[in-house]
Amino acid sequence: MVNPLDNTKSQRSAQAPHAAPTGMFQYFLKVVPTSYTPLKNRTAISSNQFSVTENFKEASGAAHSLPGVFFFYDLSPIKVQIKEVKSSFTSFLTSVCAIIGGVFTVAGIVDGLFYQGERLIKQKMQIGKLS
Repeated sequence: MVNPLDNTKSQRSAQAPHAAPTGMFQYFLKVVPTSYTPLKNRTAISSNQFSVTENFKEASGAAHSLPGVFFFYDLSPIKVQIKEVKSSFTSFLTSVCAIIGGVFTVAGIVDGLFYQGERLIKQKMQIGKLS
């Protein structure tokens, strides 16, 4: 499992005369509990998914900010359950029939538009309104 904060390093140095070398590093973490059940093994694997947003505020004499590293957690009350299931052959056959039916429907609509367009052009040519 890859975590968003793995191999993360933050370092500040005073490269410019106005840049402050210290400040406040803030990390906002959103944690979502997750349960994963693979197809072969029916034992659920419990884990957490999380995303991270980071923010840095320079410490200045006017502002009242403390230098340091701060972590803010937002724990989700909803659990994500991922379960692999094997679909049946009839489900596969139904999906294939739906795709074929959709292709025939779109082809019928396109054919109808071309037919009506051709008929309209022929009518205009017969009465001499097509220039």
